[in-house]
Amino acid sequence: MKKKFEKVAMNREHPSWKQAVSRQEELYTRENDIRSEFARDYTRIIHARSYRRLKHKTQVFFNVHNDHICTRMEHVLHVESVSSNISDVLGLNTELVKAIATGHDLGHTPFGHSGEKIISRLTEKYLGEVFWHEKNGIWVVDKLDLIHNPQNVYQNLNLTYAVRDGIISHCGEVDDNALFPRREMIDLYEIEHAGQYNAFTWEGCVVKLADKIAYLGRDIEDALMLKIITYHDLASLVKIAAEYGHDTINTSVIMHEFIVDLVKNSSPENGICLSDEKVALMKEIKDFNIAHIYSHKKLEPFVKYTKLVIETLFDYFMQFYNRKSTLSDIKENSRDSVLADFYKWLIKYCFVEVVPNEDRVVCERYNNHKLYGALEEKNIYTRAVLDYISGMTDAYAIDSFQTIISF
Repeated sequence: MKKKFEKVAMNREHPSWKQAVSRQEELYTRENDIRSEFARDYTRIIHARSYRRLKHKTQVFFNVHNDHICTRMEHVLHVESVSSNISDVLGLNTELVKAIATGHDLGHTPFGHSGEKIISRLTEKYLGEVFWHEKNGIWVVDKLDLIHNPQNVYQNLNLTYAVRDGIISHCGEVDDNALFPRREMIDLYEIEHAGQYNAFTWEGCVVKLADKIAYLGRDIEDALMLKIITYHDLASLVKIAAEYGHDTINTSVIMHEFIVDLVKNSSPENGICLSDEKVALMKEIKDFNIAHIYSHKKLEPFVKYTKLVIETLFDYFMQFYNRKSTLSDIKENSRDSVLADFYKWLIKYCFVEVVPNEDRVVCERYNNHKLYGALEEKNIYTRAVLDYISGMTDAYAIDSFQTIISF
């Protein structure tokens, strides 16, 4: 099959190559490094702690005791698989696609979209901002996540513009077909809401559509396993499948049919797109999922529990703010593991001069952005608390909650 996008792929010959591979800071080099710029980003992401935590974060269904329910990490692997297949056939830069796909959900909170909504309410109430995981994704890779350099000093990930752009531009909830990359390079922190802009690269556009292809069928499969829906509920879905010439609709059927259709219909002239028939099928499957899965009453207790856990953690950490001695007060009161862990995390992002003397030696190993400075304002500390909670896994948030309410 002809690689229709070879001439517009984000390779060295592309007119926007220098912008795409630009980084916020100069990246160290090795004489014997065999990786490309985007391959380096990919390996940085899979070595990052935020990536490791995805295996214990909810995708749609909270079920930490069932090994076969999709986690956030498994979803990311699905997106990488779908988008890489599409990229290979179209002739795009698959290394860039893999890096974007692998990093696209690093900004997700514990407890999936339920956790995201709770943290967004807290962020809006106390900081006057709306939290959305796509923008939090570049905050994580730009400011929060750290990785060792060759001198064994922790630094920020310092990813390329194209990968960072793909992360914040990946919103799969926008029902756009025929995606075209935007032409201008913009300040990614000026993006105000999810889906406001298309990605800067064709590769980012592929990941955006692959995100939706990856989750629709898998959510149905998990809902059946957990008896959120029954086979009786699937009657309408089987009817939909028959209308489009399929015997059934499941994860592999959805992925295969949409991948093949997208590859067939996409071109630099038409954009990254599906046929009208497959757009209609995707909408019907999504509408089924909304009606029968995402709005199901069985999820209501989970939403309430999410609110209880996150708000309890937030209130617990916030009580220790003291403009003159926040870090010392936290250290003095860190008799439980919850506060002790928070303290160890927090000092990495503060000016060394405000860290208690005995712990300053730890800070010498961290050459990263000091996001929270001297914690001189309450809103700065609030940001730190919300950053910390949003990075937690489901399991860690629950363990912390249980520790806090224990006597």
